[in-house]
This record gives sequence, C-alpha cells and structure tokens, in this order.
Amino acid sequence: MITSDQALTLPCGAVLRNRLMKSAMSESLATIDNHVTPALATLYRRWADGGIGLSITGNVMIDRRALGEPRNVVLEDDRDMPLLRAWAEAGTACGTQLWMQLNHPGKQVPRRLNRESVAPSAVPFGPKMESYFATPRALEEHEIEDIIRRFGQSALLAKQAGFSGVQIHGAHGYLVSQFLSSRHNVREDAWGGSLHNRMRFAVEVFTSMRRAVGPEYPIGIKLNSADFQKGGFTEDESLTVVETLAALGVDLVEISGGTYEAPVMTRGVKAQELKQSTQQREAYFLEFAQKARARVSVPLAVTGGFRTREGIAAALASGALDLVGLARSVAIDPDFPNKLLAGGSVVSGVRPLKTGIAVVDRMGMLEIAWYARQLHRMGRGAATKPHESPKIALLGTLASQGLGTLRTRLRA
Repeated sequence: MITSDQALTLPCGAVLRNRLMKSAMSESLATIDNHVTPALATLYRRWADGGIGLSITGNVMIDRRALGEPRNVVLEDDRDMPLLRAWAEAGTACGTQLWMQLNHPGKQVPRRLNRESVAPSAVPFGPKMESYFATPRALEEHEIEDIIRRFGQSALLAKQAGFSGVQIHGAHGYLVSQFLSSRHNVREDAWGGSLHNRMRFAVEVFTSMRRAVGPEYPIGIKLNSADFQKGGFTEDESLTVVETLAALGVDLVEISGGTYEAPVMTRGVKAQELKQSTQQREAYFLEFAQKARARVSVPLAVTGGFRTREGIAAALASGALDLVGLARSVAIDPDFPNKLLAGGSVVSGVRPLKTGIAVVDRMGMLEIAWYARQLHRMGRGAATKPHESPKIALLGTLASQGLGTLRTRLRA
C-alpha cells in the first residue's frame, strides 16, 4: 500500500512524511553567472503542493570554477542567502523535506564551459564522448583537500538557508563517482589503487559535511550500484561503500547506476533494453537494493522505472527499499504523488522520447534536455507539455546551452 501516513524516521531523527521522493533533476534555472533565481522557489513549491515527501534539488555546485552545465546554481558563500531562504521555504511547504544535492562535476564538463576540467587522474573519455568532454588535469592533493572543505562549507550554508538536509552526488560519473572507479581513478597515492583508497574521497566528503552540520541534520548520498563499464565501479565495491557510509552515520542511500558513457540512469523509457522481469517489477535497481538491505539497515531509496501505483506498492512491500524515487513522472505531472496517495489505479504518462537521429537517441542528453524544459515551464508558473516534440526540445536546448556555454566562458 501507499498511504499518506507511512512516515519514515531517519537515523539522525528527522522524519519524512511519506515514502515518495522526488529524485534530483537538473533544472538549469540559475542566472548565467550561477546565482539562485525565484523560478526555483516557484518550481519546488509546485512539487511540495503535489504531495512529495522528500524533494531533492538538482545538483548545486560547490565551486564556481567547476560547473557541470550552464546555469548551475553555485553555493560557495552567503551572497544568495535571501533567495536561498525563499527557495527553502517554498520547497518545504506542506511538510515536505527539501534536501540540496551538492556536487562537483570533475571531468564531466562540456568543452569550453570552464577554463579546465579536473579529475582524480588525467584519463580521457572514450571515443564516443571525447568530442564533448576534454581530457582533464589530475588533481593535486591540496586541491582534493580544498574540494572536501568546500563540500562541508556548502552543506553548512544549505542548513543556514533552511534546507531540510543535503545529499552528496556520488553517482553518474561526477567527481565522487570518478574517485570510486578504477577506470577513472588510476592514482598511485593514498587516493587511488585499492577500494579503501578510492572510497577515501567519499568518506572524507561525508565527514567534512557531518562536521559542518552536526549529528541531527540529514546527510544522504546518491550512489551508483555499478558503472556498467569495463574496469569501472562494481556492485561488490558499491556494497562495501554502502556498508562503510552506513557505519559512519549516513541517513539515506539513493541507489542509481551508470554514467554519461553508459547512461542506464536515463533508459527508463527504453523498455526493449530491459529484462522482462525488470519491466514487470518496474524498479531497475531492486536486485541491488535487496543485496544492500541484507547488509545494512540504513534507509534505502531506489530511483528509476516506476510507472504505476501497483509497481511502487510492490517495491515498498518487498522491504528492500524505504523510499521510491520519482523523476520523469513528476516532471510532467507534479501532482503524481497526490494521485498515488489518493488510492486507485495510477499510471505515469512518461513515454519514449526519440528524435529519429540514432546517435542522439542513444545518448542520455535528449532525456535531460526534454525534461529540463518541463521544469522551466513549472518554474514560470506554467503547465507542462507532456507531448512536446523531442526534436523541437532538443534543438531549443542545444541553442540555449550553446549560448549559455559561450556566455559563461566569456565571464570566466
């Protein structure tokens, strides 16, 4: 069953009002120089009104020199505090918890957006992606330590602004994920090599944030179950990381998977690529969640594939997870949680997105672009367009992103 009284108490003592979570989606609603805008408050108030229990923001960058895309929000000081507080107040309406996702992109940065990209090691992307992402520079140890400090500082600022908690983005090929992966991290010092060394960065980031915000403030992490790449982060390694962070006191682990090179996190509408058993149960990463549940008691969230009330109820009833992560469904219908909680049969209106251009349709960028446009509409107080042409959406996004990249780079 999915009911409005299924509260969840986290290890830190915070209580979520129900078991439905809006997973992070990139909004690209900041100013061109990366400041908060009122549109973010409008958007997140809409989701709070829609009945979600926990809402997690799109990735907020901890360093103005390291953007993942144009119009990212950057949080490294208190200059936007009034707008941050308005965002937090709107997003926590109706008893919703609003957590800020904090991120550093590492090398996963479009060419020409930043002056340079950095990573654990100077390992380039594969042939399919190298035209989009430049080869990074390997981080010096003092730079690693500064990034860790920045995560803690940004977490404290989020707390001061009134956000209910924070989430580390440790998935999808960004910097934390890069450190964890032996495919991208080939360092020979204390930050690379063994899994113990490769997970050190994630551990230190969590420790820095916990030290900054205290023991009663929620900290979660979004973590890949695996990278799905040869020589990358494996399921067994991920389970060890989950155990380690659970022992340290993390409050919630959101399970996802993949990277831009292997974008399983965006394949939710490509049912032909999934096993029949996965399609039937809807949850992509349920098998991994079951393995993690056998090892830890920390609350687990699974995002990806949920389409129906029956599928969501079955996943929760399995006991393998505590929260169901929703993304595409609430991007086109912000009232989807209220419909689920009201009872009866509910089916998401999410549909396959294709432009007819094979190379584009194989990449995750089409999904990101199309759904970002729906978020922009809600940020303006307008209705979504669930049937918008993917090709038109892609062309519009490429034009705006290209201009945004140029304007951002000129300001650097």
